[in-house]
Amino acid sequence: MIVTIDGPAGAGKSSIARELARSLGFSFLDTGAMYRAITLGAIRKQIDFTDRPSLISHAQSARIRWRHEQIFLDDDDVTREIRTPVVTDSIKYIANINEIRDALSQQQREIAANQDIVTEGRDQGTEVFPDAQCKLFLTASPAERAQRRHQQLAKLGRPIPLEEIRTTQDRRDAEDRDRPQGALRAADDAVIIDSDGLKREQVLEMMLVTVRNKMDSQS
Repeated sequence: MIVTIDGPAGAGKSSIARELARSLGFSFLDTGAMYRAITLGAIRKQIDFTDRPSLISHAQSARIRWRHEQIFLDDDDVTREIRTPVVTDSIKYIANINEIRDALSQQQREIAANQDIVTEGRDQGTEVFPDAQCKLFLTASPAERAQRRHQQLAKLGRPIPLEEIRTTQDRRDAEDRDRPQGALRAADDAVIIDSDGLKREQVLEMMLVTVRNKMDSQS
């Protein structure tokens, strides 16, 4: 079974998707990490982000693989390095190129083939896995998402004014919705979960109930 989780930035998709996969005994695929790995590779190779042909060639030839929760780019463990601010600030140059999205979407389908997996991103249920047996769309209000990010960064010793986080988040939301390919939207058959006011355990339980109901209906 393929379970997709889509939703806006700051909704908590990655962490809850990992927990859902563990609870179900499924594999987990963090598609955002794949785009980050390609971005890191471009930075390492000093490819100009305006050089579209070189970026596409790099993405199409790069080898990405997973080992448990580690991600490797051309056999180099980049699990920690892809989370640096410079990668976060640059990923938009990679994510908006259709040929790169096509290449990574194909890799995602190959990774998910013939296994039970939870995969999360922006377009998993709409474009990458339109025939997935269970689709979830996790969301929260802009104010709630900004507050969560504010608290998360404070715990990491990186305090940023809440207003600045909200401005950056709103801009990213608009970019994600307006992408010509891979735009952020809920699939028509997705179950929408609004996590405002809910604890993580409650969100996880709602997802588990939804997935197990889908599994029961297909058995």
